[in-house]
Amino acid sequence: MVEDLTLKICAPCQGGIPPLEVGEAKKLQAQTPGWELKEGVHHIFRRFEFNNFQESLYFVNKVGELAEKEGHHPDVEFGWGYAGIKIFTHKINGLHENDFILAAKINEL
Repeated sequence: MVEDLTLKICAPCQGGIPPLEVGEAKKLQAQTPGWELKEGVHHIFRRFEFNNFQESLYFVNKVGELAEKEGHHPDVEFGWGYAGIKIFTHKINGLHENDFILAAKINEL
């Protein structure tokens, strides 16, 4: 049985561990619809579409609030009608379960 990622919280990563391997990353990706593995399994990315700048800004602000709550901060780009979110764990320069937890919670926004 797969545990719902949205029920987990991001645990601080102190580094010193290897990033996820391809198989592990793909299993977690299956639980985060819309997110793509990029640069092998270095990071995940998703582009969200909106009707205007105000909706994009509102979404980005909600992502920022969530990121602060989780203590895990994605790279965010946005403009009129879109927001792009890139997530990876800087301390290990790759993917960790935390990245998928945050992605799953962003999907709920």
